[in-house]
Amino acid sequence: MKFLLLFCVGISYLFADAHVLIYHRFNDDRYPSTNTPNSELKKQFAYLKDNNYTVVPLKAIVDKLSTNESIPDEWVAITIDDGYKSFLNALEIFKEFKYPFSIFVYAKATEQKYSDFMTWEELKSLEEFGGSLEFHSYAHPHSTRLSEKTLQEDFKKGLELFNNKIGHMPSFYSYPYGEFNENVKNTAKEFGFSAILNQNNGAVDKTSDIYDLDRLAVVGKADLKTLLNFEVLEAQWNEPKSFPKDGNLTKVNIKTTSNATKAKLYITNIGWMDVKVKNGMIEETIEEKLANQRTRIILKIGNKASTKIIVKD
Repeated sequence: MKFLLLFCVGISYLFADAHVLIYHRFNDDRYPSTNTPNSELKKQFAYLKDNNYTVVPLKAIVDKLSTNESIPDEWVAITIDDGYKSFLNALEIFKEFKYPFSIFVYAKATEQKYSDFMTWEELKSLEEFGGSLEFHSYAHPHSTRLSEKTLQEDFKKGLELFNNKIGHMPSFYSYPYGEFNENVKNTAKEFGFSAILNQNNGAVDKTSDIYDLDRLAVVGKADLKTLLNFEVLEAQWNEPKSFPKDGNLTKVNIKTTSNATKAKLYITNIGWMDVKVKNGMIEETIEEKLANQRTRIILKIGNKASTKIIVKD
């Protein structure tokens, strides 16, 4: 009986909500901040296999979300942003493990034959190996800085090009740099994507926003055990909703479904701080000048996390 209890606790720890991973470059040591060596990728894939995770197409997770079904905790989807040519360095590893993947295409870079990017023909060929091709914008802009008209033009130009070259429209979209606000999000939704993905560490369950799905960034010698322990924290971000015009962050107001009394709050360049939770509410006076044009705010309660990125327009 004791063994059974310990076994159940172990399984509970191992599987904590579904997760989406995001990679960028492979076996390209020129860019260590976005690169995963093949040796590490193979270790990571072996970890997933040995610990009974099931790597599924991104579509499988989105289909569950769209029908409000529970998503198996052991499910993991793999995404790759930009379409760098270095993915071809890792393709044999994906084939060896038979892991499906989704590549989000930076259309302009491919169309204009930037040297570090796959060609349309190379991208198209990946579909036979379990790859789905998705959309990552035309010009990879800082979207929050664009007028609505310019942003729409980027979508239209990129999607038309994608359709002409790949032969079908993409189902999913990922925000360039992970940057967006409500205007960007609403504009993206107008183009009929089934799901939209960010770049915030977190997990996915049936309560997740299908147009704001968290992804775990995997770089270098990533600790998958720790990353996959993230769980979904249901949170309503009341303040801040956007980057303060004067650059002064004065208050954080977040509503959660948690019964906890304490939480951790992280703010870029300020670090972690302890905050109180009362009846699911976090109301914290901050009074800090934001030094970066892009600020990440993370609320963490145990292994559960919710993230907000605010970007200066």
